[in-house]
Amino acid sequence: MMIKKDRILKEFEELISIDSLSFAERDMADRLKEKLAALGFEVREDNAGAQEDGTAGNVYGYLKGTLPGDPILFSAHMDTVRPGIGKKMFLNEATGKIESGKDTILGADDVTGLVEILEAVRHLQEEKIPYRDIEVIFPIAEELYIKGTDAFDFSQVKAKEAYVLDMGGAPGAAALRAPSLISFTVKMHGKASHAGFAPEQGIHAIRAVSLAISRIEQGQVDEDSTLNIGKISGGEGTNIIPELCTCEGEIRSYSHEKALALMDQLTRTFEKAAEEVGAAVEVTPDIRLIAYDIPKDAPVVTHFKEACEKLGLAGTLTETFGGSDNNNFVLHGIQGIVLSSGMYEAHSVKEYTYVQDMISGAELVAELLA
Repeated sequence: MMIKKDRILKEFEELISIDSLSFAERDMADRLKEKLAALGFEVREDNAGAQEDGTAGNVYGYLKGTLPGDPILFSAHMDTVRPGIGKKMFLNEATGKIESGKDTILGADDVTGLVEILEAVRHLQEEKIPYRDIEVIFPIAEELYIKGTDAFDFSQVKAKEAYVLDMGGAPGAAALRAPSLISFTVKMHGKASHAGFAPEQGIHAIRAVSLAISRIEQGQVDEDSTLNIGKISGGEGTNIIPELCTCEGEIRSYSHEKALALMDQLTRTFEKAAEEVGAAVEVTPDIRLIAYDIPKDAPVVTHFKEACEKLGLAGTLTETFGGSDNNNFVLHGIQGIVLSSGMYEAHSVKEYTYVQDMISGAELVAELLA
């Protein structure tokens, strides 16, 4: 297959130049809807952004193909992390490396995926290569724990097989499993008192939180799971017994049952510490992601490996300890895997990609469709 390098470069530069922070994806959504319509897609946009006063919704597209079989779903998200305003690309002609200006991210996460999907469809149409029915979902707010697809109506999706282009590294790798993620907030309520004149009249909220944390194992707590308390704050002054202390953290696990059990254990530990000092505690969990594990013999995996072999790509099967919209796809009965799209050092001003990676990614999408 001959993917058009100059067109990929031009489209990548066009799309990364669009400011598209989470819940501010209006311009990106409009541009992508135009591009999909030009390719013949039926295009719809939902109102998922309304949940957070966002400017746009998830973009869904359907294109009738020329081969029999169920549609295949491809996805890449529209939003970026900060700093993402005024992004520019700088191309090293000799190496094909594309970098940011070092004062913002580049936006390769996830513009590489968007470009590879669009270019693959154009290529198939221009070369008159038969292809399956195609569905695309370009979500908003993926970077905020997949809030866009949390609000997506999956009843409209016909595909049983999905490829989410949203992982670092060169094309030719796929993640078959990802973890559950539970964020939590703890609020420990004590009683204020003067620390010098009447300390015995106070209930020390920071002490209660400290007792609990000292009893909670953190880091890699078992082969599947991690737990981290990453933020803590409390107190009003050095001469006041602190009335309130809050802390925040997260649990990740490849087993959803283990994640829930760790959350329950953590809650009971904080409740016990509160009881010991006479405090009151609120523990609020927030399930952000639900784990999945796609079997290696699933059709979506077999199809991926066959396409990689045909193109001379590695076909590496791996796992990720981060989330993506694929967590929601699998949750709604769609067998999906996450593909590397040629992004590197994502979520930093050092972010970069390679022209050849985007070409390889587009070739892979086209092969999966043909």
